[in-house]
Amino acid sequence: MNRFEGHGSGEAKIRYLDADFQVITPGSHVRCAVTGEIIPLDELKYWSVMRQEAYVDVNASVTADERAGILPTQR
Repeated sequence: MNRFEGHGSGEAKIRYLDADFQVITPGSHVRCAVTGEIIPLDELKYWSVMRQEAYVDVNASVTADERAGILPTQR
């Protein structure tokens, strides 16, 4: 795992893997693909391997799945 190598202060570029992620370009955070919120790397818990996107929380993850047609819209 190389999550925290070469701490940067900007946005990291990440390769999202099953149950892990790999830092491609060092940084301190990524942005939620749904909300645009900043997610510090040490708080990153939700992402899509298929879409290579990060999510701030489970609600954002579900919203992304709904938008992709993976889940029926619940709202």
